[in-house]
Amino acid sequence: MGAQEIATFAAGCFWGVEAAFAELDGVISTRVGYTGGVVDNPTYEDVCSGSTGHAEAVEVTFDPAIISYDHLLIRFWTMHDPTTLNRQGPDIGSQYRSAIFTHSDEQYAQAVASRDRMDTSGRFRRPVVTEIIPAGRFWPAEEYHQQYFKKQGKNGCGVRF
Repeated sequence: MGAQEIATFAAGCFWGVEAAFAELDGVISTRVGYTGGVVDNPTYEDVCSGSTGHAEAVEVTFDPAIISYDHLLIRFWTMHDPTTLNRQGPDIGSQYRSAIFTHSDEQYAQAVASRDRMDTSGRFRRPVVTEIIPAGRFWPAEEYHQQYFKKQGKNGCGVRF
């Protein structure tokens, strides 16, 4: 196995987002958790309250020799509606916001360029509101949330594959 990199994305309910990334060749592992907030070691209940500032997010470990960060970005844009502020489908609140948490200056530049292409592509009727910020501390979610759909034998949460 070659070098590994980490990418972190928030696109609504983290169960479906994780499942969408986990099936890609070159993705080594995924884990769901919370990032972008102000409380240390938040619980699911804390984050769902909307008071911690965290987003439900997926940390993706990938091999860039097999799958590029740009390919992960393309997958990100196709799995949710990046034009709805603090909402994905029936899930409402800042914890469900569309966000890309970058781990390097290169990822940041690629994410911004990708967002700008999506915003001007004509694909969406409204402006893209996806937040792009440097990654902070990632707090893994409780074990029962990890690979949730795989454990439950399900594959849906409104995420478009």
